Amino acid sequence: MNDIGERVVGILSDTHGYFHPNLVQYLKGVDLILHAGDIGSIELLDDLEAIAPVKAVWGNIDGWDIRHVHPEHNLFIIGGVRFWMTHIAGKPGRWQRGIDKKLAVDPPDVFVCGHSHILQIERVANLENMLYINPGAAGRQGFQQVKTLVRLHLSHGKPRQAEVIHLDD
Repeated sequence: MNDIGERVVGILSDTHGYFHPNLVQYLKGVDLILHAGDIGSIELLDDLEAIAPVKAVWGNIDGWDIRHVHPEHNLFIIGGVRFWMTHIAGKPGRWQRGIDKKLAVDPPDVFVCGHSHILQIERVANLENMLYINPGAAGRQGFQQVKTLVRLHLSHGKPRQAEVIHLDD
């Protein structure tokens, strides 16, 4: 169990309905799982919920069953850290659909998105040093060579360490 103020958040995206057999091992013990869209099935979310509580957003491949339960954008606080999660957002310097204007007004501490299947973790200096995380893809569909997720360690209201997990290792 984590001490007060210490949290670990598992972050994944683009599972496309595939529950990788190593997800249980790498997500066991996290305080919360974030799924940044292209979930693929409600059953996959149920399987994740058996490991830890889940917050999710829908992605472009997700049907109404998922869209009815999960929002396009999810803003929340975990352990004093402000998060904004959505599926399609672009990346620092190449934001999509007006995301840059929204981020400029009130940047979160951590911005999580998916869609590209490209793992990227970066501090964005011009947005109050916001931490940008795209966890890559944890599913089989797509061009990615490696299936990934991120474990983000939070401590006393700040993101402290982003740990990249290669699921096939």
